[in-house]
Amino acid sequence: MTMLPRLLVRLLTIASMVASLLGAAAAHEVRPAYLDIREETPGVFSVLLKTPMQGDARLALSAAFSGDLVKLTPVMSRPTGDAMLQTWQIRALEPLEGQKVSIDGLQNTMTDALVRIEFLDGYVWLEKLTPGKPGATIPATQSRWTVAKTYVASGIEHILFGFDHLLFVASLMLIVRDWRMLVKTVTAFTVAHSITLTFATLGWAALSSAPVEVIIAFSIVLVGAEIVRMERGETSLTITWPWVVAFGFGLLHGFGFAGALADLGLPRGDIPLALFSFNVGVELGQLIFIAAILAVVAAARQFFTIPRQAVIASAYGIGTIAAFWGVERLDAMLRAAG
Repeated sequence: MTMLPRLLVRLLTIASMVASLLGAAAAHEVRPAYLDIREETPGVFSVLLKTPMQGDARLALSAAFSGDLVKLTPVMSRPTGDAMLQTWQIRALEPLEGQKVSIDGLQNTMTDALVRIEFLDGYVWLEKLTPGKPGATIPATQSRWTVAKTYVASGIEHILFGFDHLLFVASLMLIVRDWRMLVKTVTAFTVAHSITLTFATLGWAALSSAPVEVIIAFSIVLVGAEIVRMERGETSLTITWPWVVAFGFGLLHGFGFAGALADLGLPRGDIPLALFSFNVGVELGQLIFIAAILAVVAAARQFFTIPRQAVIASAYGIGTIAAFWGVERLDAMLRAAG
């Protein structure tokens, strides 16, 4: 049976540890600014601005519109630990459609901002603002192509910056040495999280995000431990049938993806399209990650050799970082419950 190159295994150890270190502080979370505007009654909108914080300091960002509006309530601020939430209400003296919405101060940062506006008739407009493009004009309608493009991009971004999801995939690649089984395992993971992402988004199934995030972290610990067992010549369900374990944990990861999609919201008129596009984006991001590792292997195969002990060292690194995430998330969940 054809085996994956030994160098692939060794380089994956580096990729896993790098992903661990990059995600040690942020874990699963990407921290852009977020502006959510919802029409409550004709012409009256509730506004929520979420600004990332580092300690007690937050980015100096504010929302601005090109048209006339009246602020109906004062701005209420509430820190959440890693972000500042500001809420208030406005009355638009002229339609928001056609106005330019901007995030003042964004051009002086290195972060992005997601803007979501929901109107009474169900029309939802989404736009990602950047330091180079801190403002955009609100269109009267949004084409299906724009919806698809927006949600595909959001899915790709979510998986590529979801370090725990990537670390789980990298861990599976360390266990599965045969390329046929690797395809089967990754496919099982994909099918599983697609199922729960769809069910959770459509309201057919629900799990609280906090325990899901805890279990996701400890699922990585389990796979890390299985890597060590395999290197010692032992066997287990994970080692023998990795696609079964990938499917089981993929169901949980799908609920994690659903939480991200819930933050984005879904356009009422295009829910199937938005859901499908987000899922496609997640899969594309996952394939990009796998392809990047394989490309590094192909480029580096002739230049260096990594000691075999690096596999076990990587497994311990994976387990340590994932355990830290799990304990941190469990502590946050218990604090919130208490």
